[in-house]
Amino acid sequence: MLMYLRLFKESFSFAISALKNNVLRTFLSLLGVTIGIFSIIAVLAAVDSLKNEIKGTVSSLDNSTIYIMRFSFGPTTIPQWKREQFPDVTYEEYQFIESKIPDVEAVSYTLNVNPETIKYDGASVENVEIAAVTSGYYNIESLELEKGRFFNEAESNSGSPVVVLGDEIASSLFGNFDPIGKEVRLYGRKFTVIGVLKKQGSDLFGGSKDTAAILPVNFVRRLLGDNNKRAFPAIVVKPKSGIDLSEFNAVISQGLRNFRGLKAGEINNFFVNELQGFTDLIDNITGQLNLMGWIISGFSLLVGGFGIANIMFVSVKERTNLIGIQKSLGAKNRFILFQFLFEAVILAVIGGLVGLFLVWVVSIVLTNFSDSFEFVLSFSNMLLGFILSTIIGLVSGVIPALSASKLDPVEAIRTGM
Repeated sequence: MLMYLRLFKESFSFAISALKNNVLRTFLSLLGVTIGIFSIIAVLAAVDSLKNEIKGTVSSLDNSTIYIMRFSFGPTTIPQWKREQFPDVTYEEYQFIESKIPDVEAVSYTLNVNPETIKYDGASVENVEIAAVTSGYYNIESLELEKGRFFNEAESNSGSPVVVLGDEIASSLFGNFDPIGKEVRLYGRKFTVIGVLKKQGSDLFGGSKDTAAILPVNFVRRLLGDNNKRAFPAIVVKPKSGIDLSEFNAVISQGLRNFRGLKAGEINNFFVNELQGFTDLIDNITGQLNLMGWIISGFSLLVGGFGIANIMFVSVKERTNLIGIQKSLGAKNRFILFQFLFEAVILAVIGGLVGLFLVWVVSIVLTNFSDSFEFVLSFSNMLLGFILSTIIGLVSGVIPALSASKLDPVEAIRTGM
């Protein structure tokens, strides 16, 4: 063990000496390793950060949640002209699912409408996101309230003029005052504030409940009508835990087909979109990005490997005389082999560490310059970069190290003189 520690120390000294004595040559040779490690770890870290951000965005929703609408989350074989003829889901269909479909834990009818301006006593906030929903939405989204309450089923069914405000909207309108019970103006009408959501922050897509106002959907339906092009309806369903999701979706699809009077052989004129399908799509996209990153970075790592091999062949040639002296003094072949192999690994790891350092710097810069996106450089990715560097050093240094270990001591001394 002591011998290998001494061997590692000597190899480290030779590697540092190579860096000092031939700075430009060594730098250019290690550049491939640095760029390769930087590329692959940067891509992996970016993809991991993207996945974390997307999962954070949908974390308030159960992965089994489904969205029923006339649009599909993913690719479909149905042509666009035909999809454009599909009718919107209706409030009556929401009532049908709520009352007739088994194993439903919560269901909500939602309308996505244009942003509006909300006012209170001279203060106003423009471009407020309006979420028109039924009372079941509270249990689907797992909303957290800072103050007050969410509207109940009776208020939802009657379309009462009540509103739940996002944290930023409440702060802009009321400052440090308690908004509960106050009346705000929206759509030219008065709404009583009954709740304020906890601060959430922006998600990856720039959306946030902090800048939203949640209203009973029936109030908006009464105001805009059911066929208004300004509103995009959807039915959101959260099934009970532990059930077979494919069977549950089949029951919903058949139920809606019967409700709409679709005949056997006719295609569904609606889509049952699973949130799981959306996350699977994201996983597929990020997987392809990872693959592309590996392919692109592979070329840089290949060039880096040749660079390390070139350094080691030069190092063997320059130290031929020293190798001969070591062998004449009793150094075994494996001692010479490990000496050059360790040196190759150390050089590769130095190049890899520089690449990791650059990724770390980029991650700090991107995180500090972005309010809604956090670039995460995980320990596992850093460890992967270190392991890759080590492997490159081993593979690149093995042939030069073997050639050094097989030198004849007499010929080596004579050649080096």
